[in-house]
Amino acid sequence: MRTEPLRRTVLLTLDGCGIGALPDAAAYGDAGANTLGHVAACCGGLNLPHLAALGLGNIAPLAGVASTQRPTGAYGRMLEASAGKDSTTGHWEIAGLIQEQPFPTYPRGFPDHIMAAIHQAIGIEPLGNMAASGTDILRYLGEEHVRSGRPIVYTSADSVFQIAAHEKVIEVEKLYEICCTVRSLLNPWRICRVIARPFVGHNAATFKRTSRRRDYSLPPNGITLLDRLVEAGLEVFGVGKTSDLFAGRGISRSYKSRNDAEGMEQTLTALRDLKRGLVFTNLVDFDMIYGHRLDGTGFGRALERFDAWLPHLQAALEPTDLMIVTADHGCDPTTPGTDHTRETVPLLCWHPVLAEGVPLGVRESFADVAATLAELYGVNSENGRSFARSLYA
Repeated sequence: MRTEPLRRTVLLTLDGCGIGALPDAAAYGDAGANTLGHVAACCGGLNLPHLAALGLGNIAPLAGVASTQRPTGAYGRMLEASAGKDSTTGHWEIAGLIQEQPFPTYPRGFPDHIMAAIHQAIGIEPLGNMAASGTDILRYLGEEHVRSGRPIVYTSADSVFQIAAHEKVIEVEKLYEICCTVRSLLNPWRICRVIARPFVGHNAATFKRTSRRRDYSLPPNGITLLDRLVEAGLEVFGVGKTSDLFAGRGISRSYKSRNDAEGMEQTLTALRDLKRGLVFTNLVDFDMIYGHRLDGTGFGRALERFDAWLPHLQAALEPTDLMIVTADHGCDPTTPGTDHTRETVPLLCWHPVLAEGVPLGVRESFADVAATLAELYGVNSENGRSFARSLYA
């Protein structure tokens, strides 16, 4: 094992970048899902030389991403032990918290008693209350919202209560206030996330969502790695929507980003600011911009942009630092519908003094990441099996 204490870790979660269906995927309607595999095929192959060098092509066949006999990283894939396939469940499990029961979903809309309570609390009756994609709902109800001033409520296959409003009809700060009120009302029903969805445009043909989205999650229902690190006097910096997914708990400082390009820059900023602890980054565009919109080619180009940036992060890491690249679920743009997909996720680890590539195999839980970091930082972890000794043999 290492003799010097681990100082900084950058944990990058590529939102929606699954790498093959889980054994129980059929129960979720996701048999045959393979986000990275199908994206690579859509693009006629991907140009990911830096991820390939770490061992991405050794995890599973990907068009254009060759396996290598001498990878520079530790590589494997992880199974999800929790029930569910949403971002909150995935991130919580990465942080060591496993969910035995999935969060409730409402494919036919929310029941009358919930909507009545919302109406009374915010003082205006919402529009919609249906399951729909974010782009479809604006075509259906955007113009009526502009005429009436009534916020649009919709959901998806996930446990989400989404509220859309035009930025010139309901100011964004007011929309955030409404979402905070709704969040507190929905806690007893364990609805996972309330999401503010501001949009702009002049009519149904031009409406589009803006980057001012904000997520309001349930607080974790147990102790996470983030809590343990902060209790031990270390810092945890969340980049992108990470802080939102943990309801701010266990987060020392949050670095917001409007897109993945900003998220990558903010990751480098957070790393420079960090003395000892964890930078936990979520890069959401893979999922939000490309996966849900069934844009496999755009998904692939986004992966290539991430790959081109990766050496900048590696150059900023010191011998006492560690980088982990993984995902929280799949979002296969080639499967029917626009939902997340129940998949395994890639696991790539690297530090500047890693002597040679290390196969990490198939891990039984995302929580193995939490167990590994807990061992390296000397804190407790209730779930997962550490692979720390493989990284620092």
